[in-house]
Amino acid sequence: MTWLLILILVPLAGSLVLAFLKGNDRAAVLAALAFSILELLLVIPFWLSYSPSGARLQMTSSFDWIPSFGVHISFGVDGIALVMIAVIALLVPIVVGGLGTMDKLPAGRSAGGFLSLILLQEALTIGVFAATDVFLFYVLFEIMLIPMYFLIGGYGGANRQYAAVKFFLYSFLGGLIMLASAIGAYSLAKDKLGHGTFDWATLVTVVRDAPLSTQIWLFLGFFLAFAIKAPLVPFHTWLPDAAGEAPIGVAVLLVGVLDKVGTFGFLRYCLPMFPDASKALAPLVLVLSVIGVLYGSILAAGQRDMKRFIAYVSIAHFGFISLGIFAFNEQAMVGSATYMLNHSLATGMLIVVIGLVIARGGSSRISDYGGMAKVTPLLAGLFLLAGLSTLSLPGTNSFVSEFLVLIGSFVDQPVYTILATVGMVLAAAYVLWLYQRVFQGPVRGDAVLSPAPTGPPTPTSVESGGAVTTAIAPELGAKKAITDLNGREIAILAPLVVLIIVLGFYPKPVLDTVTPTVQQTLSAVQGGK
Repeated sequence: MTWLLILILVPLAGSLVLAFLKGNDRAAVLAALAFSILELLLVIPFWLSYSPSGARLQMTSSFDWIPSFGVHISFGVDGIALVMIAVIALLVPIVVGGLGTMDKLPAGRSAGGFLSLILLQEALTIGVFAATDVFLFYVLFEIMLIPMYFLIGGYGGANRQYAAVKFFLYSFLGGLIMLASAIGAYSLAKDKLGHGTFDWATLVTVVRDAPLSTQIWLFLGFFLAFAIKAPLVPFHTWLPDAAGEAPIGVAVLLVGVLDKVGTFGFLRYCLPMFPDASKALAPLVLVLSVIGVLYGSILAAGQRDMKRFIAYVSIAHFGFISLGIFAFNEQAMVGSATYMLNHSLATGMLIVVIGLVIARGGSSRISDYGGMAKVTPLLAGLFLLAGLSTLSLPGTNSFVSEFLVLIGSFVDQPVYTILATVGMVLAAAYVLWLYQRVFQGPVRGDAVLSPAPTGPPTPTSVESGGAVTTAIAPELGAKKAITDLNGREIAILAPLVVLIIVLGFYPKPVLDTVTPTVQQTLSAVQGGK
């Protein structure tokens, strides 16, 4: 049994165990923590055993599934898949540890059911990143929608059913279109080799030699599925609803990891399999990328809800990632690959901190808060750190990625890069605007202050110069009993804080891991006709 199978089976086993612990929330949380931490510990030697200078796909394993159709259960990782597997292994224990503090389950819902779906989502997502059989990738791509559908629809906000159905239908439709292209690639392989196959490495060598018109049609099938998942404008409309209604922990996984399946798909499938089509359609993708950067930034600045704010910020960031990928420049593509990790860390932390704010105030509306830094200074400081990482301040992890994307893209695509740079200015505006509204100024807002008295002002006795006089109590109530971060919440945020700072000053381990994979991808693109 290989490392990858173990990494998939551990959370899958945890999910099955938790399904039988629906009546004991405390036991369910402890069991979920145990399985998720075990998974994280297993990822460490898995990372160390990966050789960046080795073959593109490592730790491979393959078993027959449907031999008559050339379908196998095949797994393997490259540097980019390795990084994304490590990210989800890090985020899941944070989500589990945050249950009860940043997330409160709806009445009648058990922790066992919720956490069982979380671990199932982890197992399926790792499988998607590790799959090296295109048909297996498609199956996992579709199946991983199921736990997320139930997490949003069963545990989310007031409009959770609408958001869950919209999320599922968008992604499911994209997957069906991708399946049609995968069947087309299978047919090409059968015509050339005499037998059909869904093996990724074989299809890369076969499909890349197809005529440009054929490549374009097949490319579009994969691209649409990944553009919806990413999401790129105009395929993005499911994300604000899904992120806005999802529980905080679910939003961390949705925005922090699941969306990356789209940009990962660009790098793993679209570019190597369809190099000529990728180059021919790159101008269109670059236009969509720049529109996404500007559109997401402008709409983020106008949001009234903190959770929807995160969704539009992510749309802007995915514009940067796709810009770097389709600039076909090594620096830019390395920046995009590392941006996938750094966006997960920065946005994941920002979502967690926002969740802690909402848990204290009971509202996600920005206008319901103000002056919280006077009440929760530590929470305010970590909110600011996450925000500064989101806007790519030098010294934080995201800066290196965004800098590489911009400096690399400018070489071949200066116009698109200059337009995208406007998004950096807008990012500083919308992040600092949110921080100022929620944490700075006088203490204010219904989420921070107790409700005002409903009756007439009540007299109260006060002492003045030794005499007791009567004064009128103020209309505004006293501050709610809002406390700063406790030890458990600090422990949840600590790994993200450390990585944001360490990778801001020393990104070499991640750069060394993803760069060879990027070079191999570019070589495949440049080797097209």
